[in-house]
Amino acid sequence: MLGNDEDARDAAQDTMVKVLRNLHRYDPKRPFASWAFGIARNTCIDEHRKRRRRSWDEPGDVLDVSPSPLQNVARQQRASQLLSSLDDLPPMYREVLIMYHFEHLKYVEIAEALDLPLGTVMNRIFRARKKLRAVYETRGGATP
Repeated sequence: MLGNDEDARDAAQDTMVKVLRNLHRYDPKRPFASWAFGIARNTCIDEHRKRRRRSWDEPGDVLDVSPSPLQNVARQQRASQLLSSLDDLPPMYREVLIMYHFEHLKYVEIAEALDLPLGTVMNRIFRARKKLRAVYETRGGATP
């Protein structure tokens, strides 16, 4: 969600501190992972807000190991184009795609973390994929 490893490590550490400080607020009737993920999500959102206040936001590096330099460059261009397209999505669509495809959460876990009905999560992921494809294709990206 943050775009680079160093910020992600900082957010993970901040999340652990927040989890430990707020452990007394945890409801044992709900899954711990969803509760902790909600804290992590809010920590990342806070970081994005801090970045907006800073005018020097650095783009994240895309590192790829490919057999040839030409393939490496092509893959980096596609990845950069896809991430840029992902950034252009409305936050509610970008968030569910990141949680599902990058964080590998299940629909139910996403629904619990975002406090949404399961059907809404499924619908948002479906629509987000369509919107991402449309944005990617308008930027000149070829779809497989």
